[in-house]
Amino acid sequence: MTHAPTRPATVLPLTAVGRDDLASAGGKGANLGELIRAGFPVPDGVVITTDAYAAVVEQAGLAPALASAADDGGAALRAAFAAVEMPDDLRKAILDIHPLLGGGPVAVRSSATAEDLPGAAFAGQQDTYLNVVGPEALLDAVRRCWGSLWTERAIAYRARRDVDPAAVRIAVVVQRMVPAAFAGVLFTANPVSGARDEVVVDASSGLGEAVVSGLVTPDHYVLGADGQVRERRRGLREVVVRGIDGGGVEHCEEGRHEELPDTVLAELAALGRRVADHFGRPQDIEWAWADGRVWLVQARPMTALPPPPLHLSRIQRISGPQIVEYLPYRPYPMDTSGWIDRGIGRMVRRMLREIAGVHIDFADVLPESDGVVDRFVPPQPRPTLEVLGAPARNLPRIRRYRPAGWTRDPRYTRFEREVRELAAVDVPALGWDELRRLPQRTFDTTDLVTDLRVDYLPRVGVDLLRLRLLQVLLRRSGVSGLTLGTRTRTEDANRELLRLAERVRADGALRTVFGLEPDAIAERIEQDPAFADFRAAFAAFRAEYGHRETASPLLMSAPTWGDAPAIVLGMVKVLVADAPPAPAADRAERAEQQLLTHPLVRLTRSERRVRGLLAGARSGIAFREDTHFHGTRLLPVLRRAVLEMGRRLAAADVLREADDVLHLRLEELEGLADPATLAPADAERVRATARARSARRAELAGVPLIASSVLFPDRAPRGDALVTGTPASGGRATGPVRVIRETAGFGRLRSGDVLVCPYTNPSWTPLFQRAAAVVVDSGGAGSHAAIVAREYGIPAVMGSATGTSVLTDGQVVTVDGDTGLVTGE
Repeated sequence: MTHAPTRPATVLPLTAVGRDDLASAGGKGANLGELIRAGFPVPDGVVITTDAYAAVVEQAGLAPALASAADDGGAALRAAFAAVEMPDDLRKAILDIHPLLGGGPVAVRSSATAEDLPGAAFAGQQDTYLNVVGPEALLDAVRRCWGSLWTERAIAYRARRDVDPAAVRIAVVVQRMVPAAFAGVLFTANPVSGARDEVVVDASSGLGEAVVSGLVTPDHYVLGADGQVRERRRGLREVVVRGIDGGGVEHCEEGRHEELPDTVLAELAALGRRVADHFGRPQDIEWAWADGRVWLVQARPMTALPPPPLHLSRIQRISGPQIVEYLPYRPYPMDTSGWIDRGIGRMVRRMLREIAGVHIDFADVLPESDGVVDRFVPPQPRPTLEVLGAPARNLPRIRRYRPAGWTRDPRYTRFEREVRELAAVDVPALGWDELRRLPQRTFDTTDLVTDLRVDYLPRVGVDLLRLRLLQVLLRRSGVSGLTLGTRTRTEDANRELLRLAERVRADGALRTVFGLEPDAIAERIEQDPAFADFRAAFAAFRAEYGHRETASPLLMSAPTWGDAPAIVLGMVKVLVADAPPAPAADRAERAEQQLLTHPLVRLTRSERRVRGLLAGARSGIAFREDTHFHGTRLLPVLRRAVLEMGRRLAAADVLREADDVLHLRLEELEGLADPATLAPADAERVRATARARSARRAELAGVPLIASSVLFPDRAPRGDALVTGTPASGGRATGPVRVIRETAGFGRLRSGDVLVCPYTNPSWTPLFQRAAAVVVDSGGAGSHAAIVAREYGIPAVMGSATGTSVLTDGQVVTVDGDTGLVTGE
């Protein structure tokens, strides 16, 4: 006997689905079914499955239109769904829902297969219809829910999250309507602070649509783990949404402003915690209260949830501001697994361990969740047994390794040779096996710089300490004036930038071009034959200094100067605008003469010893800066290797585009077979990994790595100050604010402006030659910006936390680098 194949169910009771039924019930339906199965108070309902949607698409011949929906923002598809004829058996199954749910009003909610998921809530992207009355209204609401899968906003959201539109289907949840007296949203963790021991409830009169859609300012409650209200803020209740006889809803004014009873708040908090425990992660829950009973009408994982608040030690409060400025954005998995773990981060770990005997683990500093950096935890180096042997290790180094001669060390010679060899590698011509071994070659070569730093830095520390002690003894403040103008590779780069600016100032046609925006300047310089000489000089500059980072020495994902010519030309544009300042070396010479003519120095005839001490300190500063410069020399080679692997994976349709390789870990790349011969299962695994991490990173886009209030808890403005921070370079200066958030905006700075920025790195140094003062959101007295500001003799306030958000372009302010205050004029 032959059996006809079983037709897929098109309508199922919610009790028949659970969290594993995403493909048939969609995110909302699967979660609601899971709640019902677990015994939570959920209104009775059914789910019209994704098979029903697929059947309609097939019968109506809509499949070709799905592929081209983005062309008109989905308008044609929505119209087609609104008028679509349903198969008879499906129509009957839907019409049977009304009596099944008691014949009264129902709520009809979209439930797509790509919503209410960890990392992709799709909140509000599909439609919901409340107080639906009558069979025809139900059919119409279902059709419109199907069509809402193809709204312009939903199409754009899926594109941003790299969700394949062909793979998306939609179910529809139909539930008994709850005539809510109060409704709203509860979060089982604090969405602002990240505190997991708090429940946040937003509530308003009437249906929850008013709260969810933002029509009202709701009553706001923060409850503790014990259900007690910790914070209570009354809302405005601008409007109330209520169901009306005959179907649909109306918006009306609030009459009395009654509040949700505390007993109900406590019940909501308890229910919320149970739901979070059941799903294993914090939840965003929609609820309603009617006839003295709480109902749950939706639950989904909380997205963009900040990590739990940190409580920092004294050491972390010192280290955090210094390091956070090196994290201008969330590191990619390739940053952490490659350059931080095996490149520059390995350098830091080795120096701390081998010099001081302390340990730092970057997995603790940049912990990951779902394969993506979750937050920044300021490091707290842990002493090891090796700390006991530090004096015995370092005393021989102090005696033997003097920074003045470090470039004659055979290890430096070997480093230079290997850098030249690696820079000459034709990366695109390499076979896959050679290509995936190239990153390790760059790390091995970078290790040579680490070897040099480990041996020479102890002497650097001693020489700088001796100079500082001398200044204290002679009552001369600040090392910076004496060491200003020390010849370093960074200073060499700055001089070459000045020379490029001088070329521009001397050429009228070039100067006209440099009135454009940096991207336009780069295009003209590259294409116009009249600028061949400048183009050659600029190419030579990039060949020598193109490895410098544009964002951070910790992040290989950011372009280098060589990758981003417009950024470098923006620096030149800053220097073109005004005549260069007095040479820093002149100020250093004056400071030196002041020290040498001190009565005590002359009385003891110790000028020669003081000069020697100064020379040692300057050599140490140059060594410290130059080894940082050389420590990133291999960044361009590493970037080329990784992006070439990404290009080949994209060419083999394993990745969507080459840059998606940044969502992979370096060891995952190194373990891959040639993309041209990659097994389909391996290709899908790589593709899914990159897509999931991309979605997770997108989810966290608005979440800071660490809250500024944690790093800078005392940054509330004092007195009449607009901004308060850490005093980092003394003096006072007044000028108009210029907020520059990234290197692309360098060309906007004018001489005498107060530079206000979120962070800095060596790329920002040319701006300090023009700025009257600097105010930085992050960092501390030992940060790059503070050191450079002291060398240029301009006031600096670090760790302002709010400078870039409070201060505005053109606003005239006074920066006091002695008190850390920024005041208005």
